[in-house]
Amino acid sequence: MIPNDQTFALFALGSNLPKGDSTPVAVLQQALQALANLGFPALKTSRFYQTPCFPVGAGPDYVNAAALLQTSLPAAQVLALLHEVEAQFGRARTTRWAGRTLDLDLLAMGDSVLPSAKVWQHWADLAPDQQSKIAPDQLILPHPRLQDRAFVLVPLADIAPDWRHPMRGQTVLQMLQACPQSEIDAVRPL
Repeated sequence: MIPNDQTFALFALGSNLPKGDSTPVAVLQQALQALANLGFPALKTSRFYQTPCFPVGAGPDYVNAAALLQTSLPAAQVLALLHEVEAQFGRARTTRWAGRTLDLDLLAMGDSVLPSAKVWQHWADLAPDQQSKIAPDQLILPHPRLQDRAFVLVPLADIAPDWRHPMRGQTVLQMLQACPQSEIDAVRPL
């Protein structure tokens, strides 16, 4: 069981492009090691899953996972750390939802809602056609699409099934059960 404590950060990992000779699976393994080398070893890591590229047609299938780390850093510094590791793996933020060598998304920091409940709700309610066009200019936690994505929730259920979303009031397992079965079935363990 994961306590809703601000010292716990939940994050998602994804890759669908190789980095040199490293496959997406190896990239995720190397990214976890890079975080450990910076003093932030994952306390728990999910299995690795093959998932369809999102959005459909944007590239090859992804390898996705989720991990938990403990930190005394504020959320913005945790995000900066994740971006630093992404940069080590050649991540360039040029096109929203494009293929990438490494994607590290901060999903949640305990029960924090950042920057506010009102701002979180705005981004969570954003129409699907707008989600691909605009991105927030500040850190929004929990991740505003977390509850909508089986490719995030399935791995997250491996490590934090009982973590309760501070805005929705649902556990990871409850949010996963609300996803379409076809999307859950498309997330396959490697």
